[in-house]
Amino acid sequence: MSNATKVNEFLDKAKLFYFLTTDGDQPKGRPFGFHLLDGDKLYFGCGTFKNVFKQLTVNPRVEVLAVNGGEFLRYDGVATIVKDEALLEKVRAAMPQIMELYDKNGWEMGLFYLENGHAEIRGMLDLKEEFDV
Repeated sequence: MSNATKVNEFLDKAKLFYFLTTDGDQPKGRPFGFHLLDGDKLYFGCGTFKNVFKQLTVNPRVEVLAVNGGEFLRYDGVATIVKDEALLEKVRAAMPQIMELYDKNGWEMGLFYLENGHAEIRGMLDLKEEFDV
């Protein structure tokens, strides 16, 4: 199993995760649910009109935090924005209602993955696994 697959499976089990950026010197976090494993990359997406997207373009160092049962995942790296129509079609298939709303309102979905990623899976008291993604 690839390391990207490990992160993807943890996020699948957690269902909801938190995406962390900075706004100047202020940390910002918000709940996310969408992620898509394609090949060896784990993609995330959000509207390009949202503050989170603007924040990650100014400072692309980001972190994902997810909790599942008694374990939690930290996954950090540098957000790399991609423009790929084939990938966007996979997003449309995965989230048809959301993409219909985006199309109806003329919004753009910004897709990105984390380069130089590092992940940790921890229990409340110990490190279970640590790896590069």
